[in-house]
Amino acid sequence: MLATLIVAATLALPQEPVARTDPGAAPVVRLEDVVVDAQRLEDAAEAFVDAVAAPVGRRGLARWHEGVCVGVANLDGDTAQYIADRVSDVARELGLRGHEPPCHPSILIVATTDGAAFAEEFIAMRPVLFRPGGADMNQGPAALERFRTSDRAVRWWSVSQPTDVDTGQSAVRMAGQCSGTCTPPAGNGTSVYDFAPNTAVRSVSRLSAQYRQDLKRTFVIVDVDRIGDVTLQQLGDYIAMVSLAQIDPDADTARFETILNLFDEPGAVQGLTGWDRAYLEGLYESEWYRVSQNSQVRAISTTISNEYRGARLAEPVDGAE
Repeated sequence: MLATLIVAATLALPQEPVARTDPGAAPVVRLEDVVVDAQRLEDAAEAFVDAVAAPVGRRGLARWHEGVCVGVANLDGDTAQYIADRVSDVARELGLRGHEPPCHPSILIVATTDGAAFAEEFIAMRPVLFRPGGADMNQGPAALERFRTSDRAVRWWSVSQPTDVDTGQSAVRMAGQCSGTCTPPAGNGTSVYDFAPNTAVRSVSRLSAQYRQDLKRTFVIVDVDRIGDVTLQQLGDYIAMVSLAQIDPDADTARFETILNLFDEPGAVQGLTGWDRAYLEGLYESEWYRVSQNSQVRAISTTISNEYRGARLAEPVDGAE
């Protein structure tokens, strides 16, 4: 039973990270160290975005459109509230609404002592939650298998949806979706086209589209026996990063200062770093209608560069009033 894999868990996490520094490791790149060099900043920003972004198939990068509702299961009240509040706070900083309970969780965070066993049973019980049936709404069966069998301390799975920006309706056919009378094609003159999305083409362009990619749900599973020496603040920020954007769980981010390195170097970062915040801000401030993933990567990288270059130029000069 799924319930047997959910045990009452209380995270006794330290307030400060335990430093574990490899003296032979190459120095990581801090965003603050490259903002003074325009070309280096642009190159580094594009490299970071390219490394961490994990859009679905041929789709562009997805993001939450209006707001999120964060649910946390199987943690004591104070710990669960802290994590829910932290993810919601980061969402609000990005211009999203952080819905207050009661609401139906769009981001569900579950703690367990056996992440792989819980993931397997969860997927088996509700497979449609992970693969809802619409084209290119998730990373596919191979990625789902990696999610199911992973030994990561924190694993996540996101479902996104191509959305008609004019109507707010799905631009891909969902299982059971019908816009007509929902009778068989032979009855009452119903057309097979009633069983597919009806969208009107507003414009045709090689550079832009009338559809956006919306995140619809994200599941985060925390294996409490694997999280090690991380603080509650670190864990909350890590979960915020992977639930508010489509992040590649296998991204090689060793050369960047990012919360995504948390479980490799718990002492290296205390929370969301300059790179992390810049990425999220770039994702939510960039134009949604970019057609290709490459153009979106460049748009987000440009947003990062402009934001941080502008912030540096706006800093007062020492001694100036």
